[in-house]
Amino acid sequence: MAASMGRINGPRVVVIHIVLFCWYVFTVWRNCSITITAKHPGVKTYGGRWKYLTFINLILQTVYFGICILADVTQLWSSVFRHKESLVKVRDNIFALLAFPVGAFVVLSFWSIYAFDRELVYPIYLDSIIPQWLNHAMHTVILPLLLIELFTTHHRYPSRKKGILGLICFCCVYLIWIFWVRYASGIWVYPILSHLSPVGLVLFLVVAALGLAPLYLLGEYLNTCLWGVRKKKKH
Repeated sequence: MAASMGRINGPRVVVIHIVLFCWYVFTVWRNCSITITAKHPGVKTYGGRWKYLTFINLILQTVYFGICILADVTQLWSSVFRHKESLVKVRDNIFALLAFPVGAFVVLSFWSIYAFDRELVYPIYLDSIIPQWLNHAMHTVILPLLLIELFTTHHRYPSRKKGILGLICFCCVYLIWIFWVRYASGIWVYPILSHLSPVGLVLFLVVAALGLAPLYLLGEYLNTCLWGVRKKKKH
């Protein structure tokens, strides 16, 4: 199937990556330009926007598509640039370990909790502060854009052991960050956490962290379906 789709690093793919990069730059800029009111102190509290996985994901997607552009350019003018494969490897690892699983997790977890009780994740008063289109840009559009990326670019996934281990490291760092924010400021990053018992809190965070692993495998599976069977390394 990969052969029928043609070269994966051509001018059209560069254009797609530039458009997606500009979209995320605009989304991050618009997010940062929101006027925070006393009703929603949000970014004025400890950790600012950086305590929210949604914002971290926006930055992650922006950086990722910026790297995609650099990788595309180095491959288009391969005679000029050296060590182009290293940049492509960085691009593929970021997509496999972080961009796809974290991006998909943000979309699926947000709308799952929103459907159950929106006050636990996105209180209704935020509708008067955050434009509806921006809410969807942060919590909906991400997944379709990741699927477009899967369809247009072949990614060489790392070994499953390394991939899952890298994802676990990310989860641990973010969970430590959540608890540090709680310890340093006395607030929970997300409203739902304040409604849980200690046992419920641990179970919720563990289940959420474990939920990233199937998303990693899903990305690997979709990449294989679109671009062919993954070759196993010979020992």
